[in-house]
Amino acid sequence: MLKEGDLAPDFELISNNGEKVKLSDFKGRFVVLYFYPRAMTSGCTREGLKFNELYDDFKKLNAEILGVSTDSVEKIKKFSERYGFKFKLLSDTEGKVVSLYGVKKNSAASLAAERTTFIINPDGVIVKILKNIRPAEKHADLSLEELKNIINKKVN
Repeated sequence: MLKEGDLAPDFELISNNGEKVKLSDFKGRFVVLYFYPRAMTSGCTREGLKFNELYDDFKKLNAEILGVSTDSVEKIKKFSERYGFKFKLLSDTEGKVVSLYGVKKNSAASLAAERTTFIINPDGVIVKILKNIRPAEKHADLSLEELKNIINKKVN
């Protein structure tokens, strides 16, 4: 089980635009790595739209947003195009990264991810884990607030 202070495990997945993306590609920047259960569902759509709305605020803080689900590349591509997401969605159809990060839903019949966010610092260390957040609880807002708190602690 990963915990705050651990080095974030590197991985490579295919994005919504068909490119290979590695977590290590973002070394030197913060990464807001959020796992979501299913594209095109009401909760995941609300969540994605809010991350998209706050995208420029995250970018100003030198942070990249990456959304991960076990959906196919085709499905996340449609999801991203339909809602105009500015950030990358990543496809983990085999559930390897979901398992690596310990966020697989407790269901033998599903590989779906639990809604969890890992804030990873520029050195690749997990500095905050937000677990079991409901989209209605302002997941993206909370992630941005936590990132600001982390940066303010580092500065002070």
